[in-house]
Amino acid sequence: MSDGSYFLALASLAVSFFTTMFLIQLWIRAAKKFNLVGKDLNKFGGPAVPEAGGLPVMFGMLAGILIYIFFKTFLIKTETHTLVLFAVMMSFILAGFLGFIDDILGWKQGLKQWQKPFLTLPIAIPLMVIDAGHHTIGVPYFGLVNLGIIYPLLIIPFGIIGAANGFNMLAGLNGLEAGMGAIILSTMGFVAFVTGKPWLALIAFCAVSALLAFLLFNKYPSKIFPGDSLTYSIGALIAILAILGDMERIGLFLFAPYFVELILKARYKFRFESTANTPQKDGTLLAPEKTGSLVHIFVRQFKSELWACRGILLTEALLSLLVLISYV
Repeated sequence: MSDGSYFLALASLAVSFFTTMFLIQLWIRAAKKFNLVGKDLNKFGGPAVPEAGGLPVMFGMLAGILIYIFFKTFLIKTETHTLVLFAVMMSFILAGFLGFIDDILGWKQGLKQWQKPFLTLPIAIPLMVIDAGHHTIGVPYFGLVNLGIIYPLLIIPFGIIGAANGFNMLAGLNGLEAGMGAIILSTMGFVAFVTGKPWLALIAFCAVSALLAFLLFNKYPSKIFPGDSLTYSIGALIAILAILGDMERIGLFLFAPYFVELILKARYKFRFESTANTPQKDGTLLAPEKTGSLVHIFVRQFKSELWACRGILLTEALLSLLVLISYV
């Protein structure tokens, strides 16, 4: 990358960060005004906190990418990867929009868990129609296999829907969702950069910049909740980066805590929420007797929302470190 390209990338990251910061403050006031709030179930008394904080993150990330496309088109005079970038943004917007509907209409009461994957199917369509990714994948004992039309029609939607819904499962602690997203996307952005895909790295780091701005307000004690508008969009973005960057194995490895979460929740037929803890007057948390979430394991160990969140983030950071070491 030239010095101009580095400057353009840094400008895009700055736009993502400061746009998100500005929009979050507006959204907090608007959410309170229109009563778009939810109870913080991990705090004694359940204080009301503005919800659907994924919207400012979504628009902040998109602002950074649009600035990048603008300068690339009018200054550098190239449209390389522009079609893919717009497809990524469309999927990201669809994921955030569907998550926002979930936040506002309360799908948790109106729809069963198994119905949600069908409602997130539209997220994959933009990547399907441009035939994103590579059809050839490595299969154990068979080597490289060309999946042909099966890849865009089955693998892409399966990966994006699975990641969007999977990322939505491990949640409920202040700073957890945004922190996990920042760690995973930073790792994938680094891998994309060192493997010669700087444009893909820019997408990842624009999202990370927006998430870091969000974390300033979402860290313990949280002033705003991420909602499904954040979890669906970030989960989908992780799958999109894995597809476009040939990082499917890395994505699966970094998603290990979510597979554990799936197993724990499936034991009780997805009836146990991650927030099924009992807050105490002294600020501590008591985990439920039955372990229906990875959150319950860490809450039982630390008896603190803050340290339970840090424990899960540290676990993800160690997985990330293993990936980074293999590329360094």
